[in-house]
Amino acid sequence: MDSNFSIYTIYLTLETLDIPTSNILPAFIFGTLTYCAVLVFNMTVLLTIALNRKLHKPMYVLLFNLPINDMVGATAFFPQLVSSILSQSRSITYSACFVQALLTHLYGAGAFLILSAMAYDRFIAICCPLKYNTFMSPNNLMKIITIMWTLHFILIGLLLAVNYRTEICSTKIVDIFCNNPSLMKLVCGDITANNYYGLFIMTFYDGLSLLIVAFTYIQILITVVVKRQSEAKSKALQTCGTHLIVFLCYEFCACFALIAHRIESAPQNLRRALGASVMIFPPILNPLIYGLKTKEIRQNLIFFNHKKVFPTKQKKKLNQGKRQLH
Repeated sequence: MDSNFSIYTIYLTLETLDIPTSNILPAFIFGTLTYCAVLVFNMTVLLTIALNRKLHKPMYVLLFNLPINDMVGATAFFPQLVSSILSQSRSITYSACFVQALLTHLYGAGAFLILSAMAYDRFIAICCPLKYNTFMSPNNLMKIITIMWTLHFILIGLLLAVNYRTEICSTKIVDIFCNNPSLMKLVCGDITANNYYGLFIMTFYDGLSLLIVAFTYIQILITVVVKRQSEAKSKALQTCGTHLIVFLCYEFCACFALIAHRIESAPQNLRRALGASVMIFPPILNPLIYGLKTKEIRQNLIFFNHKKVFPTKQKKKLNQGKRQLH
């Protein structure tokens, strides 16, 4: 485009939602309730793991990162969405759009890293049980988590930084929320280097996580088949099956949404729908899947099993009752 816009004075326009006037209030209420449900579900899992010492194990310490990541993604998406529904305005400042894009990619790529780390944990636990305490010791676990998040913030920070400009040549965001490919389309001049770095990041996160998950689950499958222990096989397949379903659904939706930005002939409505589904469904479903399908967490859910949260008080009451009987 011929016109240049200063990011300090211009508002960007997100893709329209096309919500009929009669449906604005119901859509606002539904979006708000959905966001509240995401926060409640994920906080339940967080508090359940944090307040139960029995769950202070490597598998659940890694899982602890997932609700945090999901709440980051939901907070990046829902507040701006519901406010724009109520105000019927799809305008957003460049700075707010940049922050939303940063949080969106921290959430999206973070999910790949967390699910990959959880796959590695299950691989060690099932395929190398005698070495599990060595490989997944508290020190090694902290190293994994620290390296994972440090590398993550650096890579995603650079991804957004290379697209940050003081002047842009368009104000139209081609998605219903801000993300790096949409911001890249606003940039004036040559964006070849930006595009290559974006492809590198996508390949790194998607490719690395896919290789880790594929390798670990093939090894797990071979191990449980060779052992021929029906109980161990059932438990391993249940735990890993849930993990694999979550990962594959997320991988497909995220990859298609990102790749479709680089293919002009790709169906734009499908791209927007899958992109939005990555922001909406995992933050809702992950706590339900890991809360209801994982036996240890289900048995210790904080809001449904108060005895697990306040064991000392329960013991005191029990001891008092025994004294009264005597």
